[in-house]
Amino acid sequence: MLIPGQVAAKNDSKPEDDEMDDWDKRIFSTGCANENTAMNDCFFDKKDWRKCAGELKAFSECWKRKGNDERTDSKTAPSKA
Repeated sequence: MLIPGQVAAKNDSKPEDDEMDDWDKRIFSTGCANENTAMNDCFFDKKDWRKCAGELKAFSECWKRKGNDERTDSKTAPSKA
């Protein structure tokens, strides 16, 4: 635990991780990594998905445009009428 005014020591013994993990690889393989990042950043900033409708729509449109529905065999939920 840090005391106010104390600075945490930087651990220089571990190199920075520049390799993509499996999650990153899957996101980049969709072709919608930028849209995914924008969507997640929006939620992080606003803490309310309703305030991220534009980012959600952009991701959804990218997902469909890149053919990910067929590739991942995902289904769109029926809309409530």
